[in-house]
Amino acid sequence: MFDVTVLSALVGGLIVFFSPCILPIVPFYLSYMAGASMAEIQGEGHDGALPAGLRRRAVLASIMFSLGIITVFVLLGAAAFSLSQQFRSYQTEFRIVAALIVLVLGLHFLGVIRVGFLNRSFSVDSGRTGEMSVMGAFVVGLAFAAGWTPCVGGVLTAVIFQASQESTAQQGLLLMLVFGVGMTAPFVVAAGFIGPFLRFASRFRRHLGKVEKGMGAFLILFAVLIATDSVNFIAAWMLDTFPAFQSMV
Repeated sequence: MFDVTVLSALVGGLIVFFSPCILPIVPFYLSYMAGASMAEIQGEGHDGALPAGLRRRAVLASIMFSLGIITVFVLLGAAAFSLSQQFRSYQTEFRIVAALIVLVLGLHFLGVIRVGFLNRSFSVDSGRTGEMSVMGAFVVGLAFAAGWTPCVGGVLTAVIFQASQESTAQQGLLLMLVFGVGMTAPFVVAAGFIGPFLRFASRFRRHLGKVEKGMGAFLILFAVLIATDSVNFIAAWMLDTFPAFQSMV
């Protein structure tokens, strides 16, 4: 049966990727992981040519990079679920605190308030050349997830809370997996189509402010759903309104 929390996790991951904290630095990650200079990866955007093997290296490295990120997210989900089970008698308090955190993050992205430490970002040295090893890309993914940007932290907080509230550990881990896939799948696609992606990213930059505001609104809505314990009501409404969802697994 369709689960609105799974769809929300997927959408949340996609929003994070197209946020002002992530999208602008993707070309530098592609350069770093492929072991090529920015001039080399930008070459496809101008004349359609790429150095031999660059695309293959970029795709393979981006897959391992994504697996590193997803690994950390799933482990965080497992830890949150375990902690939640240990404090079942404090679920109301746990829910209110989580809702307040998500609300503050949402207000931050809307520009209503500004929380200084949320403006940090994780970066790499884009001047590196030389092919990255498979494990090297995986470790970079682990490091990126461990030092996530504010954009990841905002939506991730909401998804982790929801994962901790699932009835089984498997459902909670599935939620984190879906979020991780939603956020990292575009990395792999970008690596496979570097030139078109660079052109798209250049045009999309003017919309980054709108995405940030949209993410803030998304987080505030989710904070309300968490505080009122209404996520399941939204799922029921969607099933009633869109019967086609009932056939989705």
